[in-house]
Amino acid sequence: MGSQASFVEFILDQLSSCEDVVAKKMFGEYALYMSGKMFALICDDQLFIKPTAAGQQFLTQLPATITEAQPYPQAKPWYLIDSDLLEDRDGLTTLARATANALPVPVKKTSKTTKKNQA
Repeated sequence: MGSQASFVEFILDQLSSCEDVVAKKMFGEYALYMSGKMFALICDDQLFIKPTAAGQQFLTQLPATITEAQPYPQAKPWYLIDSDLLEDRDGLTTLARATANALPVPVKKTSKTTKKNQA
């Protein structure tokens, strides 16, 4: 179905206190990046956070149950963020930071032309 731009804007507004969070459109849905690390997906106007130990530790402290779901068919389960946490700017920001900080720095891929020039 694809996510609406208004929902993406709402999520970006909720995460506005985080450093350099950007949304990149992919196949009608969106991937969220912080410091170059993909930490979340927005699919069908739902927010999915990549599972990490740090994220799980934060979520277990909340009164709500942790729900895992597939953001798209054949995907591994991610944390599906409920409406209460979506409205909690501080909680959502804390979860986003904990998740992004727990992820490895992405490795820059060298292009084929760079490899040919080095040979």
